[in-house]
Amino acid sequence: MEPIADVINKIVKRRNLGDPEKIQKQVLTDPSIQKFIKDHRQRVNDAMLKNGLPNLFEYYTQKHSENKVMAGYRPELFLNGKVIDVRYVPTTAKIASDHEKNTERHLQLIDLPQKLHDVRLSQVDITKGRSEVLGLISQFLHKYNKNVHQKGLYLSGDFGVGKTYILAGLANQVAAMGKNVVFLHVPTFIAGLSSHFEDNSLQSEIRRVADCDFLILDDIGAETLSQWSRDDVLGVILQSRMDNVLPTFFSSNLDMKALQDHFKETKNAIDPVKAARLMERIRFLAKEVIVSGPNRRH
Repeated sequence: MEPIADVINKIVKRRNLGDPEKIQKQVLTDPSIQKFIKDHRQRVNDAMLKNGLPNLFEYYTQKHSENKVMAGYRPELFLNGKVIDVRYVPTTAKIASDHEKNTERHLQLIDLPQKLHDVRLSQVDITKGRSEVLGLISQFLHKYNKNVHQKGLYLSGDFGVGKTYILAGLANQVAAMGKNVVFLHVPTFIAGLSSHFEDNSLQSEIRRVADCDFLILDDIGAETLSQWSRDDVLGVILQSRMDNVLPTFFSSNLDMKALQDHFKETKNAIDPVKAARLMERIRFLAKEVIVSGPNRRH
């Protein structure tokens, strides 16, 4: 058998890698290569080590030099049968980055700031006024992992107490599970519906919201309603969510009783029956919980 040192010399010269003795020392004394050999000492013999030298060089080179082509991946030695081989696996940073991109891809923010993509539940301060809702969200997520057909929450409370921020953390966590999440600002969404008349996309927009895996309706009760937007938009969306038992969350500055009063009156009529019918759907979909605390916008 040709001595390993001679094999190294030939490879180094062929690849113009520099001083063979120095390269040999660096490669074969590299801590990770030494650990690999030690961990597999019962399977790795001199012949395998000799035949695997090109891959050991590749591993060493990729490990110690930045390669833009392989950005986001790191070399890893493994035994491929009786061959010492090298493969490339994602780095921790790439895995985290891919996870973030996947989360963002599954969360659609409609008429809300893009910075909400960055909110995580772990970042939400646990205060006395938030402890109940955060506990209920934790319970929801535990159940949701086992069965997606779960009742949501209706977060009511004053301006600036963090309702939207909390729901953004929830939205990102559910999106990280691979679920399609729609998080929309109700007043702006309602006001912008007329723009869909021109390209006949209104029904597809309503269906997109009604049929998503997970829906959050932010600031409901602050919108200006017509009979059409109340009955044929919100009513249709909520009916579909109720029929299919799809998780739906809400935030509002109004409690549920005040929201029903809000739904009674539209631009042209007062209709308590239609308001009661809409609230029946909301109460089916969500449990009301009060979020309190100081106004954090000041």
